[in-house]
Amino acid sequence: MMVNSFSQFESPVFLTIPLIQLALILPWAFYPSPSPRWLSNRTLTLQNWFIGRFAKQLLASSTPKVHLWATLLVSLMLYIISLNLLGMLPYTFTPTTQLSMNMGLAVPLWLATVLVGFRNQPTLSLAHLLPEGTPTLLVPVLIIIETISLLIRRFALGVRLTANLTAGHLLIQLIATATLAFMSIMPANATLTSILLLLLTLLEIAVAMIQAYVFVLLLSLYLQENS
Repeated sequence: MMVNSFSQFESPVFLTIPLIQLALILPWAFYPSPSPRWLSNRTLTLQNWFIGRFAKQLLASSTPKVHLWATLLVSLMLYIISLNLLGMLPYTFTPTTQLSMNMGLAVPLWLATVLVGFRNQPTLSLAHLLPEGTPTLLVPVLIIIETISLLIRRFALGVRLTANLTAGHLLIQLIATATLAFMSIMPANATLTSILLLLLTLLEIAVAMIQAYVFVLLLSLYLQENS
Protein backbone atom coordinates (compact mmCIF):
# COMPACT_ATOMS: atom_id res chain seq x y z
CA MET A 1 0.00 0.00 0.00
CA MET A 2 1.37 3.41 -1.01
CA VAL A 3 1.70 6.00 1.74
CA ASN A 4 2.03 8.90 -0.71
CA SER A 5 2.45 9.55 -4.43
CA PHE A 6 6.21 9.10 -4.29
CA SER A 7 6.06 5.66 -2.66
CA GLN A 8 5.82 4.08 -6.12
CA PHE A 9 9.43 5.12 -6.77
CA GLU A 10 10.81 3.22 -3.78
CA SER A 11 12.72 0.08 -4.61
CA PRO A 12 10.57 -2.94 -3.64
CA VAL A 13 12.00 -5.38 -1.12
CA PHE A 14 11.20 -9.09 -0.76
CA LEU A 15 12.60 -10.96 2.25
CA THR A 16 14.99 -8.04 2.87
CA ILE A 17 16.32 -8.43 -0.69
CA PRO A 18 15.98 -5.32 -2.92
CA LEU A 19 14.31 -6.33 -6.16
CA ILE A 20 15.94 -3.57 -8.22
CA GLN A 21 18.60 -6.11 -9.25
CA LEU A 22 15.88 -8.31 -10.74
CA ALA A 23 14.38 -5.31 -12.52
CA LEU A 24 17.78 -4.52 -14.07
CA ILE A 25 18.36 -8.09 -15.24
CA LEU A 26 14.81 -8.80 -16.47
CA PRO A 27 15.03 -6.95 -19.84
CA TRP A 28 17.72 -9.30 -21.09
CA ALA A 29 15.29 -12.23 -20.80
CA PHE A 30 13.01 -10.65 -23.43
CA TYR A 31 15.67 -10.25 -26.10
CA PRO A 32 15.33 -13.02 -28.71
CA SER A 33 18.46 -15.03 -29.36
CA PRO A 34 19.77 -15.31 -32.95
CA SER A 35 18.47 -18.29 -34.85
CA PRO A 36 20.82 -20.65 -36.75
CA ARG A 37 18.17 -21.03 -39.47
CA TRP A 38 18.21 -18.97 -42.65
CA LEU A 39 14.62 -17.86 -42.07
CA SER A 40 14.27 -15.95 -38.79
CA ASN A 41 11.08 -15.64 -36.79
CA ARG A 42 8.97 -12.49 -36.83
CA THR A 43 10.26 -11.24 -33.48
CA LEU A 44 13.89 -11.44 -34.52
CA THR A 45 13.12 -9.89 -37.91
CA LEU A 46 11.30 -6.98 -36.24
CA GLN A 47 14.13 -6.50 -33.76
CA ASN A 48 16.76 -6.45 -36.52
CA TRP A 49 14.69 -3.96 -38.53
CA PHE A 50 14.33 -1.68 -35.49
CA ILE A 51 18.04 -1.85 -34.65
CA GLY A 52 18.99 -1.14 -38.26
CA ARG A 53 16.67 1.85 -38.54
CA PHE A 54 17.80 3.28 -35.23
CA ALA A 55 21.51 2.85 -35.99
CA LYS A 56 21.04 4.46 -39.41
CA GLN A 57 19.17 7.43 -37.90
CA LEU A 58 21.62 7.84 -35.03
CA LEU A 59 24.82 7.63 -37.07
CA ALA A 60 23.61 9.42 -40.20
CA SER A 61 25.49 12.63 -39.42
CA SER A 62 28.27 11.14 -37.29
CA THR A 63 31.93 10.79 -38.13
CA PRO A 64 33.40 7.34 -38.89
CA LYS A 65 35.10 7.27 -35.48
CA VAL A 66 31.71 7.48 -33.77
CA HIS A 67 30.58 4.42 -35.76
CA LEU A 68 32.99 2.35 -33.67
CA TRP A 69 30.67 2.97 -30.70
CA ALA A 70 27.52 1.86 -32.58
CA THR A 71 27.23 -1.47 -30.76
CA LEU A 72 27.42 0.19 -27.34
CA LEU A 73 24.98 2.96 -28.25
CA VAL A 74 22.38 0.65 -29.78
CA SER A 75 22.63 -1.81 -26.86
CA LEU A 76 22.23 1.03 -24.37
CA MET A 77 19.22 2.33 -26.29
CA LEU A 78 17.48 -1.06 -26.24
CA TYR A 79 18.27 -1.56 -22.56
CA ILE A 80 16.87 1.82 -21.46
CA ILE A 81 13.76 1.41 -23.63
CA SER A 82 13.13 -2.02 -22.10
CA LEU A 83 13.47 -0.66 -18.54
CA ASN A 84 11.18 2.27 -19.31
CA LEU A 85 8.46 0.18 -20.97
CA LEU A 86 8.53 -2.61 -18.37
CA GLY A 87 7.90 0.08 -15.76
CA MET A 88 4.60 0.89 -17.48
CA LEU A 89 3.18 -2.53 -16.58
CA PRO A 90 1.06 -2.88 -13.41
CA TYR A 91 2.84 -3.97 -10.22
CA THR A 92 6.27 -3.32 -11.68
CA PHE A 93 9.15 -1.04 -10.75
CA THR A 94 10.94 1.43 -13.04
CA PRO A 95 14.67 1.62 -12.19
CA THR A 96 15.15 4.61 -14.48
CA THR A 97 13.07 6.79 -12.13
CA GLN A 98 15.96 6.52 -9.66
CA LEU A 99 18.45 9.37 -10.05
CA SER A 100 21.26 7.20 -8.68
CA MET A 101 20.60 4.60 -11.38
CA ASN A 102 20.61 7.16 -14.19
CA MET A 103 23.68 8.94 -12.88
CA GLY A 104 25.41 5.57 -12.67
CA LEU A 105 24.84 5.27 -16.41
CA ALA A 106 25.45 8.90 -17.33
CA VAL A 107 28.67 9.71 -15.43
CA PRO A 108 30.89 6.84 -16.72
CA LEU A 109 29.68 7.27 -20.30
CA TRP A 110 30.13 11.05 -20.20
CA LEU A 111 33.58 10.62 -18.69
CA ALA A 112 34.45 8.16 -21.46
CA THR A 113 33.61 10.77 -24.12
CA VAL A 114 35.80 13.35 -22.36
CA LEU A 115 38.73 10.93 -22.03
CA VAL A 116 38.42 9.93 -25.68
CA GLY A 117 38.66 13.59 -26.63
CA PHE A 118 41.73 14.26 -24.49
CA ARG A 119 43.39 11.11 -25.81
CA ASN A 120 42.72 11.63 -29.52
CA GLN A 121 42.91 15.42 -29.78
CA PRO A 122 44.04 17.05 -26.51
CA THR A 123 44.73 20.46 -28.08
CA LEU A 124 41.30 20.69 -29.71
CA SER A 125 39.56 19.45 -26.55
CA LEU A 126 41.21 22.19 -24.49
CA ALA A 127 40.40 24.72 -27.23
CA HIS A 128 36.68 24.10 -26.61
CA LEU A 129 37.11 25.80 -23.23
CA LEU A 130 38.06 29.10 -24.87
CA PRO A 131 36.25 30.35 -28.00
CA GLU A 132 38.41 31.95 -30.67
CA GLY A 133 38.69 35.74 -30.58
CA THR A 134 37.84 36.10 -26.90
CA PRO A 135 39.01 39.41 -25.33
CA THR A 136 41.87 38.99 -22.88
CA LEU A 137 39.85 40.27 -19.92
CA LEU A 138 37.13 37.66 -20.49
CA VAL A 139 39.48 34.69 -20.84
CA PRO A 140 39.37 33.54 -17.15
CA VAL A 141 35.59 34.01 -16.96
CA LEU A 142 34.88 32.08 -20.16
CA ILE A 143 37.18 29.24 -19.15
CA ILE A 144 35.26 28.87 -15.89
CA ILE A 145 31.89 29.04 -17.70
CA GLU A 146 32.88 26.47 -20.34
CA THR A 147 34.30 24.15 -17.68
CA ILE A 148 31.06 24.34 -15.70
CA SER A 149 29.10 23.73 -18.91
CA LEU A 150 31.22 20.63 -19.58
CA LEU A 151 30.69 19.29 -16.06
CA ILE A 152 26.94 19.92 -16.17
CA ARG A 153 26.51 17.56 -19.11
CA ARG A 154 26.71 14.50 -16.88
CA PHE A 155 23.88 15.85 -14.71
CA ALA A 156 21.82 16.79 -17.78
CA LEU A 157 21.90 13.20 -19.02
CA GLY A 158 20.75 11.65 -15.74
CA VAL A 159 18.37 14.34 -14.49
CA ARG A 160 16.52 14.67 -17.82
CA LEU A 161 15.71 10.97 -17.94
CA THR A 162 14.69 10.86 -14.26
CA ALA A 163 12.55 14.01 -14.36
CA ASN A 164 10.56 13.08 -17.47
CA LEU A 165 9.74 9.55 -16.33
CA THR A 166 8.95 10.62 -12.75
CA ALA A 167 6.63 13.40 -13.91
CA GLY A 168 4.76 11.06 -16.26
CA HIS A 169 4.29 8.35 -13.62
CA LEU A 170 3.06 10.89 -11.06
CA LEU A 171 0.56 12.38 -13.51
CA ILE A 172 -0.78 8.94 -14.40
CA GLN A 173 -1.23 8.08 -10.72
CA LEU A 174 -3.03 11.36 -9.97
CA ILE A 175 -5.47 10.94 -12.87
CA ALA A 176 -6.05 7.27 -11.98
CA THR A 177 -6.83 8.28 -8.39
CA ALA A 178 -9.27 10.93 -9.64
CA THR A 179 -10.95 8.38 -11.93
CA LEU A 180 -11.54 5.98 -9.03
CA ALA A 181 -12.93 8.81 -6.90
CA PHE A 182 -15.35 9.91 -9.64
CA MET A 183 -16.73 6.43 -10.39
CA SER A 184 -19.20 6.36 -7.52
CA ILE A 185 -20.23 10.02 -7.46
CA MET A 186 -19.83 11.33 -11.05
CA PRO A 187 -19.79 8.53 -13.66
CA ALA A 188 -19.67 10.98 -16.57
CA ASN A 189 -16.55 12.65 -15.23
CA ALA A 190 -15.06 9.23 -14.53
CA THR A 191 -15.53 8.31 -18.21
CA LEU A 192 -13.79 11.48 -19.35
CA THR A 193 -10.89 10.99 -16.95
CA SER A 194 -10.60 7.36 -18.07
CA ILE A 195 -10.21 8.49 -21.68
CA LEU A 196 -7.67 11.07 -20.54
CA LEU A 197 -5.83 8.37 -18.59
CA LEU A 198 -5.67 6.14 -21.68
CA LEU A 199 -4.30 8.97 -23.84
CA LEU A 200 -1.79 9.91 -21.15
CA THR A 201 -0.62 6.29 -20.91
CA LEU A 202 -0.01 6.20 -24.67
CA LEU A 203 1.85 9.50 -24.38
CA GLU A 204 3.98 8.14 -21.53
CA ILE A 205 4.90 5.09 -23.63
CA ALA A 206 6.07 7.46 -26.36
CA VAL A 207 7.98 9.56 -23.82
CA ALA A 208 9.68 6.43 -22.45
CA MET A 209 10.99 5.58 -25.92
CA ILE A 210 11.88 9.16 -26.84
CA GLN A 211 13.83 9.77 -23.63
CA ALA A 212 15.92 6.65 -24.24
CA TYR A 213 16.64 7.91 -27.75
CA VAL A 214 17.55 11.40 -26.47
CA PHE A 215 19.90 9.91 -23.85
CA VAL A 216 21.82 7.96 -26.50
CA LEU A 217 21.65 10.80 -29.04
CA LEU A 218 23.32 13.22 -26.61
CA LEU A 219 26.03 10.66 -25.93
CA SER A 220 26.66 10.33 -29.67
CA LEU A 221 26.90 14.11 -29.99
CA TYR A 222 29.42 14.26 -27.15
CA LEU A 223 31.41 11.52 -28.87
CA GLN A 224 31.30 13.34 -32.19
CA GLU A 225 32.56 16.50 -30.53
CA ASN A 226 35.50 14.66 -28.99
CA SER A 227 36.33 12.29 -31.85
